[in-house]
Amino acid sequence: MRPDHTPINKSQKTTPVVLAEKSVEDKNLDTTLRPQKWSDYVGQDLLKKNLRILIDAARKRNEPLEHVLLGGPAGLGKTSMAHLIAREMQTNIRVTSGPAIERVGDLASILTNLLPGEILFIDEAHRLNKLIEEVLYPAMESRTLDIVIGKGPSARTIQIELPPFTLIAATTRIGLLSSPLRSRFGGAFRLDFYADKDIEKIIERSAGLLNIAVEARAVKLLAAASRFTPRVANRLLKRARDYAQVHGDSIVTGEVAQKTLSLLGIDASGLEPMDRRVLEVIIKKFGGGPVGLSSIAAASSEEEDTIEDVYEPYLMQLGLLERTTRGRVATERAYAHLGLASMKQKPLLS
Repeated sequence: MRPDHTPINKSQKTTPVVLAEKSVEDKNLDTTLRPQKWSDYVGQDLLKKNLRILIDAARKRNEPLEHVLLGGPAGLGKTSMAHLIAREMQTNIRVTSGPAIERVGDLASILTNLLPGEILFIDEAHRLNKLIEEVLYPAMESRTLDIVIGKGPSARTIQIELPPFTLIAATTRIGLLSSPLRSRFGGAFRLDFYADKDIEKIIERSAGLLNIAVEARAVKLLAAASRFTPRVANRLLKRARDYAQVHGDSIVTGEVAQKTLSLLGIDASGLEPMDRRVLEVIIKKFGGGPVGLSSIAAASSEEEDTIEDVYEPYLMQLGLLERTTRGRVATERAYAHLGLASMKQKPLLS
């Protein structure tokens, strides 16, 4: 996308804005803003370099791509990358998720209907049950599907040959995948949180696709509050657009961005109300820690998994929270961020 730096009103000094080159109907955020070309995918440079080698090598050998495992927090672009890999391999992609595959028959139906060279993308792969994982082993390794028919003494096993295919699995909790399953992926990669400059590029590109005029200051404010995550950045951009259309002239200015974040309860560092709630619980109820996850969950009325998967990674990324062998601890930076008097912490076991 080419940013247009023409002022909105030549008689007034204004901040440059990013204007859309063409209008795209905003039917669905994920599909509308998903990168359509390899060059559109911003950030994750090391991941892209490694995948580029795998893709080019597979195409030169005229073979399916090796199985790929993508890990990392939610919203970083694992699904988008899977679709881009399919485009680069010039093949179709079949999409499903771990919870959707409940029985062996479900997996057998999916695998036997794949065409040669197609990609099967399984999101939330850590939620596959162990029986399904065991069926995947021979399917991934030798492209065969072993199915048991009948029960008891009359049971027999049939082996079905599968076409050459590629499995791309995405997970936010790679440690929950069994070791035998992880070892069968030819490439296992982790997506990292994005730098602010990359988030700003993503917001500018998304603004163009959604036909939104957005000032440079607004881009920086939204990027700083995006939790280093593209999905969050796009969500904040849409909410700022809504605010601008209702209260202004449809231009997302710095003031509009600031008011949008205030309405959502998001501060300048991107902390949401529950982020601050978690820190306040640790500091005010448990003296800054160390405190166990279950205690934090009970005191904050939030699920343990949600705290561990959604809130803790960002708090740790900002240096506001530490995990120790004895529990969670709020750092000095957390006290300063909440404007609370600092407490001298006891020595912690590492």
